[in-house]
Amino acid sequence: MNLANAGHMMKSAIAGATMGAAILLAGASAQAAELPGEGVTVHPARATWDTGWFQTEIYIKALERLGYEVKTPKTLDNPPFYQAVSQGDVDFWVNGWFPIHNTYTETFEKGAEIVGYVAQGGALQGYLIDKKTAEKYDITSLEDFKKPEIRKLFDTDDDGKAELVACPPGWGCELVIAHQIEAYGLEDAIDPIKAGYSASMADAIGRYEAGEPVLFYTWTPNWTVGMLKPGRDVVWIEVPYPSLPDDQKMYEDKTTVPGVTGCVDDPCKMGWPANDIRPVANSEFLDKNPAIRALLEKVRIPLDDIFAQNAKMFEGEDKKADIKRHADEWIADHQKLFDSWIEAAVQAAS
Repeated sequence: MNLANAGHMMKSAIAGATMGAAILLAGASAQAAELPGEGVTVHPARATWDTGWFQTEIYIKALERLGYEVKTPKTLDNPPFYQAVSQGDVDFWVNGWFPIHNTYTETFEKGAEIVGYVAQGGALQGYLIDKKTAEKYDITSLEDFKKPEIRKLFDTDDDGKAELVACPPGWGCELVIAHQIEAYGLEDAIDPIKAGYSASMADAIGRYEAGEPVLFYTWTPNWTVGMLKPGRDVVWIEVPYPSLPDDQKMYEDKTTVPGVTGCVDDPCKMGWPANDIRPVANSEFLDKNPAIRALLEKVRIPLDDIFAQNAKMFEGEDKKADIKRHADEWIADHQKLFDSWIEAAVQAAS
């Protein structure tokens, strides 16, 4: 082979490679252009309870995969979120709890709606005390706190009331706890602590580890029931009878739940119905973005997976980068499922 032929062949190879690369780039550009989120910015929100942030990150990563530009979520309490989403100031969150958030359903007449499920059923709520104290003093119900000798055991500030780790202002559970304390005539017996929940629970765990009695409200999935396991460390205690705020009255017959691990009785009169965790979004936003509606309808995240991630957060992996990494790891472990969500969303937009 002479040098001229060699040079000609090299030029042909380079041209072919360049053309191939151009075709690949063109294909990639066409594929990117087909993404339903191209050119659309999404403004999510998330709740003030950090046990819901992991789920938010999974949804964000799905939206980014669909081509949407997703802004950093606004962290909001319930009342400002439901007002903001109905007005279109934020587009959605995945931290709706129903029926406990029925208080805010009036906003659904003003431009917001529930769509899909993060987790359907199984999200439990109620009151727990340490097992040792429950067994020693035969405490089985909130009704027992009417006894001075019982509430004194849990009175950490000598005000004559048992301290209950409760919910901060703006959380749906705050309203239900306040309603039940009044309904059961416990205003002079129980003092709900409304400070930051994580800090209050960390203090309660410290008291438990020191051998002191503890009384607290919690929900599942939540890291608290990993640190203090129902049936081993603590027990769910019952309420005297079902009593919920007016907007949840229709669920009172669902507040007795069978098969609750660690309850003092079975079925367990928990006082709270099992909740669904659901996305809530602005209706106009969904109408303009059918791919997002389809995504929200499709996604499910197992409660056990949420609980496992929450436990990692309590153990110190609670930075923004940690939570994003947890979401990436979860997606990698469920790649086929995740891809099916994306496929369904793309098809809905086509």
